[in-house]
Amino acid sequence: MQLNSLAKITDNRAKRVGRGHGSGRGKTSGRGTKGQKAKRNIPLYFEGGAVPLTKRLPFLKGKGRNRRVNPNPIVINVGDLNKFSARTNVDLDAVIKMGLVDKKYATNNGVKILGNGTLSISLNVNLPVSKTAKTKIESAKGTVGSE
Repeated sequence: MQLNSLAKITDNRAKRVGRGHGSGRGKTSGRGTKGQKAKRNIPLYFEGGAVPLTKRLPFLKGKGRNRRVNPNPIVINVGDLNKFSARTNVDLDAVIKMGLVDKKYATNNGVKILGNGTLSISLNVNLPVSKTAKTKIESAKGTVGSE
């Protein structure tokens, strides 16, 4: 065994403070004496009692600056619909049951069918579809209903 072949031990134990004179970290436990920092933990964003930076900044002005974000719908391609059997009604519940989308995300954001891929079976689709998806579904002798 050689010293250079020993495994390196790099984890340092946490210092145990407030354990008496002999420890070297007794009484004030390395915090100095008195003052705000010696007595309690203060948050990083505290600025000594001054008005915080976040409150000093103005609100954003202008029309539509602070509107909420509308999430995009989940995209399913026409090629993914081949998993269904022929003449099936494809709606949100059927897509969730087939496992193509997550239930929680799909109910919140919706689902839209795009025209990538080919469709070999006829289906009755009751979801929002793009123009190319509509032509592919109808060319496969399927129908596109209302959303």
